[in-house]
This record gives sequence, structure tokens and C-alpha cells, in this order.
Amino acid sequence: MTAVLPSWLPEVAAGERHPLAFATVSGAHLYGFPSVDSDVDLRGVHVLPAEEVVGLRTGEETVTRSWIREGVEVDLVTHDLAKFCRLLLGRNGYVLEQLLSPLVVTTSPLHEEMRALARGCLTRHHAHHYLGFARTQRRLSDRTGELKPLLYAFRVLLTGIHLMRTGELVADLTLLLDGGPPYLPGLVEAKRAAEHGGLPDGAPGGERLAADLDALTARLEDARDASALPDASSAHDALHDLVVRTRLAGRPSGD
Repeated sequence: MTAVLPSWLPEVAAGERHPLAFATVSGAHLYGFPSVDSDVDLRGVHVLPAEEVVGLRTGEETVTRSWIREGVEVDLVTHDLAKFCRLLLGRNGYVLEQLLSPLVVTTSPLHEEMRALARGCLTRHHAHHYLGFARTQRRLSDRTGELKPLLYAFRVLLTGIHLMRTGELVADLTLLLDGGPPYLPGLVEAKRAAEHGGLPDGAPGGERLAADLDALTARLEDARDASALPDASSAHDALHDLVVRTRLAGRPSGD
């Protein structure tokens, strides 16, 4: 459990059965409000060899494992390259944030090529991902009274608004605070102090929070409708070519 990323994280790649195109940090560390008791969420892409794709016995499209080292709990989830690219083309905000995360644990030329293609995956319909995620987190916050899902709701709405307006994906809430209500920095500090704590003393009441979240939801819907982002991805052919080249090469070189 840690608010600071451990120096040994890059060693994770060496322990994986299949080569990793990349592994990045997601979750609270990416979102700008890790707590002292936060787990480390690693997300990435592995590359199955051709014989585990074209034959009758296929490899794992998704690999998940968790472990604890030096008191830090690590949760690692990787998708095979083809599955990850299908998710990218499916207007999935999670995988875009993972691909473009600035908290890079391990990388490769393939990772850089995928990042370069990411802009061609962005559409105005990514707003639906952020709107849906916000609704889920609001319900969770209402049910549990925890601060964490409330901050997640603010984070995804502000990320979505910024994406629709600028075409830039920013997952770190602390870089988007100017677009939120004035009490948001205080909630961030409270979350950093406790992973599963409630709202701090002096926090706004439920009616104010609901009104502000409703207003941000309306802003995201308006930003979606006015967005210059396209209706459809333009990266399908390039990603298909990338998957074929990588699979035939048998390694995540990007060459």
C-alpha cells in the first residue's frame, strides 16, 4: 500500500509469460489522488505468439494476477494485443487512458506506435463512456457514503469534458480542478489521507454535490454535441496492420 510508486515496478515485465508491449499505472495514482494505502493498478498489453492464436489451443486473451511485495499490493491486468485494439476501436475510455498514461512502467516501440495511433481512435462517442462511468460512481457513492467514488465521478466528468472540447485525454483530476467546484481540492486532499474514508468535515452536503455533478453532466453532454471529434474511428486499418505485423514477428518490437 503506497502513495509513492515503488522503484521495483519495472521488474514486473520479466515475470510475465508473454512479452509485454507496455505496462502503465492506472487507478488512483493516474487520477491524481493516491492514498497512503492505495494499491498499485498496472494495466498493459501482452503479445500472444501466433501458435497460440491460430491453433485449437489458444492463449489467454486477458491475464490477471495480484500479489504483495514489500507491503505493496499490485494488481496487474493485461490484454492480448488484438483484444486491446478491438477495445480501442470500441470507444473504450479505460484502455485509452491505460495506453496514454504518463506513468509508464515498461514500454517498447510497439507501445509508441500504438500511442501514435490513439488519436485516430478518439470520437465524440467516448463521452458515453464517461457519462456511464459517472452514473455508476454516483450510485456507489450514494450507497456507501465513501469519498472515493464521489471523486471518481467528478474525475470522469471533467476528463470527458476536456476530451470533448480539446481532443486531449487528461486523466489526472488535479490538472482539471479549474473546471470543477471550489471545494474539489479539499476532497482530493482528504482522499489522499485515506483510501476508503468518508467525506471530510466541512464538505458540501448531498444536495450541493448532486447539483454540481448534474451541472458537470450537462456540460459534458453539451461538449459532446459541440465536439469537433469525429463520429467514427479512423484507425481501424492501421491497427489491423499493426496486429498482423506484430503477430507474424512474434514479439512487441513495432518493427
